[in-house]
Amino acid sequence: MPILASLPGLNLLSSLPSNPPQNDTTSSTPSPSPPIPIPKYPPPRSRNPKTNVPRSNPALSIPHRRSNYRKPVQKGVISTDGDRCVIVGENGVSYKLPGAPFEFQYSYSETPNAEPIAIREPAYLPFAPPTMPRPWTGKAPLKKSKKNIPLFDSFNPPPPGKKGVKHVEKPGPFPFGKYPKEGKTREEILGEPLKKWEIKMLVKPLLSDNRQVNLGRDGLTHNMLDLIHTHWKRRRVCKIKCKGVPTVDMDNVCRHIEEKTGGKIIHRVGGVVYLFRGRNYNYRTRPQYPVMLWKPATPVYPKLIQEAPEGLTKAEADEFRKKGKSLLPICTLAKNGMYASLVKDVRDAFEECPLVKIDCKGLQPSDYKKIGAKLKELVPCVLLSFDDEQILMWRGRDWKSMYGDTSSNLVPVKADILSGIDNSAKSSDDSGTPDSQRVVSSPKMMSLWRRAIESNKALLLEELALGPDAVLDKVEEFEGMSLAIEHSCEALVLSSEDGSSSSSSAEFKGGSYSEDENDIYSSDDIIDDEYYDDNSFEEVDPSIPLGLLPVDNIAERLRRESK
Repeated sequence: MPILASLPGLNLLSSLPSNPPQNDTTSSTPSPSPPIPIPKYPPPRSRNPKTNVPRSNPALSIPHRRSNYRKPVQKGVISTDGDRCVIVGENGVSYKLPGAPFEFQYSYSETPNAEPIAIREPAYLPFAPPTMPRPWTGKAPLKKSKKNIPLFDSFNPPPPGKKGVKHVEKPGPFPFGKYPKEGKTREEILGEPLKKWEIKMLVKPLLSDNRQVNLGRDGLTHNMLDLIHTHWKRRRVCKIKCKGVPTVDMDNVCRHIEEKTGGKIIHRVGGVVYLFRGRNYNYRTRPQYPVMLWKPATPVYPKLIQEAPEGLTKAEADEFRKKGKSLLPICTLAKNGMYASLVKDVRDAFEECPLVKIDCKGLQPSDYKKIGAKLKELVPCVLLSFDDEQILMWRGRDWKSMYGDTSSNLVPVKADILSGIDNSAKSSDDSGTPDSQRVVSSPKMMSLWRRAIESNKALLLEELALGPDAVLDKVEEFEGMSLAIEHSCEALVLSSEDGSSSSSSAEFKGGSYSEDENDIYSSDDIIDDEYYDDNSFEEVDPSIPLGLLPVDNIAERLRRESK
């Protein structure tokens, strides 16, 4: 070791050489290549690119209706764009355009009667600007065609066998010897009233047809007006099927349909409406309305539920809400159902109980809130709660029975506002002293009993102390008399003493249709189930007295014997 340390240029603590000697390539074997080539991935993109992003179109940056945008508004014009303006009034938010026959709205039949207090988006017109000749589709407009394309309308339809042309319905139907004529007003376009056989001819092919206009929770919207005219181009009658919230008040829906379209409802079954375009309708001269490009945001309306509703204090309202939790609902509303009888059901329920609850499981919150607002106006009633997807209503202090004043022997149940819903149970002292002159019943039952006695379908026993045999004799006598009265009918006598034939007289009295224009489109035409009855149209005299049939003599003899 001392010898090694004395050698010049030798350091025992030095590191390994930085450049190791190269191996002999001739003696070493090359390393084997991998069986699967290693994939090459592109470099990862940076999350924060420094490139400038172009700004979006201002038209696409309108606040959403679920945003926190709120702008209080008052009645009057809130925005103008030349001759076009946005108006807030009794019918909510409407849009006034120059030359329009009326103020446009998104929904004509489902707008609340209350005035809005705020809007959820800036007041823009949902129509295309007047300077744009057509909606922008991202492409330049096509060049004008050199072909002379014929334009067909209702007064000049294409030939029956022409290829490449869709069917255009002719005007009509017309009585014998009359022809179509151009009309400008609604009365001129409708023409003469339709006969019953004409209505049946127009409606019968559409009963099993699914070509229809569906009217949903938004009611009659603005774009449906153009859609109805599109149906009228191919057919004389447009079938409209209503479902959901609008069916609570079908009369309101039918009134708006006739006012805005100019047609006439000739038949109505439940929520299905058949709208006639008119005898002299021409598709070429129809009113053309601009189409709404988007659905405007619903304005903000006053709250329907208040802590202290009309006629109640906060403590009374809380007590009612507490009792309403244990109250059974009168019905359960199905989604997209038919609610035409809901108003009547609520009124009948108020005859028995001051509180009424409706189950709305599965419905959208906006739907059962709209239903509650309609019931508040139509019944009328006071809304208490929408909790647990249920509508709780109170009939109010000013409630009056539908059946009017009852007879003197009726003692109605006294229901206190706060003491409970049913207080008909009396104390034990009162129950031990029966009173034969007191009858506790509801006004509805008394009205039904009175109606049955007047129509000879029920018998009022004046003697109370009757034995079983005497009661059985009374029942058998009344049964024979009621059957005789039920099977008797009026005699139909066709007289022509004045020299005029009864078959050529003026009107058909038994049905809903007559030669009078006011009677041809009455409400009986719409809801009458006897619309499809194939009866003759001879004139009958309903003033013929009873007693011309043998069964009437039998009924009269039984009446005398019963006395």
